[in-house]
Amino acid sequence: MNKNKITRRHFLETTSIGAVSVMAVASIPAFGFHTQQTSRLAILGGQPVRIKPFHVWPVWDKADEDAILPVLRSGVWSRSGVVKEAEEKFAKLMGAKHCLLTTNGTHALITSLHALGVGGGDEVITTPFTFVASVDSILLNNALPVFVDIDPVTWQIDPDKIEERITENTTAIMPVHITCGVSNMDKINAIAKKYNLKVVEDACESHLAEWKHKKTGTLGDLGCFSLQNGKSITCGEGGAILGDDEQIMDLCYSFHNFGRPKGKYMSRDRGGHPILGTKCRMAEYQASILITQMDSAEEEAKRRSENADYLTEKIEEIPGIVPIKGYEEITRTAYYYYGFRYKKEHFNDYPRDKFIKALVAEGIPTSGGLGAIEGEPMHKEGLIEEALNSKTFQKIYSKERLDAYRRQLVCPECDQLVEESVGFHSNVLLGTRQDMDDIYNAILKIYENRDKLI
Repeated sequence: MNKNKITRRHFLETTSIGAVSVMAVASIPAFGFHTQQTSRLAILGGQPVRIKPFHVWPVWDKADEDAILPVLRSGVWSRSGVVKEAEEKFAKLMGAKHCLLTTNGTHALITSLHALGVGGGDEVITTPFTFVASVDSILLNNALPVFVDIDPVTWQIDPDKIEERITENTTAIMPVHITCGVSNMDKINAIAKKYNLKVVEDACESHLAEWKHKKTGTLGDLGCFSLQNGKSITCGEGGAILGDDEQIMDLCYSFHNFGRPKGKYMSRDRGGHPILGTKCRMAEYQASILITQMDSAEEEAKRRSENADYLTEKIEEIPGIVPIKGYEEITRTAYYYYGFRYKKEHFNDYPRDKFIKALVAEGIPTSGGLGAIEGEPMHKEGLIEEALNSKTFQKIYSKERLDAYRRQLVCPECDQLVEESVGFHSNVLLGTRQDMDDIYNAILKIYENRDKLI
């Protein structure tokens, strides 16, 4: 075992003890004392608020080694019994009837859309504030991603703007539970029912989040997760599809396994490959890690939520810092990324990117949001135009339709969010209350020295 990494159990025990021990320590009032003002900003040569690193992710221990070594030694590394065991465990953890594990979350989305009949000429409604995989999965099914602007408070797709984007070609809605939020699934499902549309949840960042005590990924026709290295449940690379409809899930299985027949609904009188398929099966050794990683997921999720709630109460008092807020129906928040808006007018118009550099200098591993990290918001990314100009799309769609599509690529709320969003990865939330105080004190220090920012 890597001796530089403590076990997950010991990690949670020590952070819990640390959290309790610092609760009695008085934190610096936001605007009462001036201890921060007398401290020179680290970016200007002063002493940083924090010099020790935050906890690393992923966390692993001997249990993970004990799980993977028998698989490696067996010589059976391709999909078999261990993957099936992991699928059953993941389905139970999330409250779904069926689970299919794939190579990654992107292929989970591609497979789900294909199984629900999305193809050339169709339109899928989604959000522009998302990771590229959401859009890739639609385009790779030869459909058009129709972007609906975001709700500026929750950062999720605005359900009140969906109906105006529905056309005779709309076949599905793909809400993305992004950053640390959950889309308004009551409204989305009501719209889908009204217009006879399918719903594929992109829950790739929302492991264990809940809407009215029901976990994300189980609220639509199908739900997709990523199990990539940074996700709160991970096996390095991997994806998962959840669903309750056995026939649809059998179709997902067949598509992900060369089109081979699965279940009682698929005809076996057309050979061993009755449908067109691909290959995106999870490997046994990945599944073995996933099984052990799920054991600590609940405890880790609880720790993230407790620390996030504590941090939010503190930093929202600072002018110009506006944390993301969720809908009242969210009964559990999951954190892949903790996000807030930075309003530069409260910081002497100091640019967001420079604010991030100042925060990093104070020892806080901060970054911009999705658009700032990846480039542009999805409705402005180059891959859209590249797809529209491809031979395939030129053959499927008329010039008039593609021109009309281009004209609707306008999402001002998303554009503003991309310019203002700031945050950090969820591993930061796996620490102690003192760690959260360091984040707060670093932001406060920058605010109280705003007149010195250049």
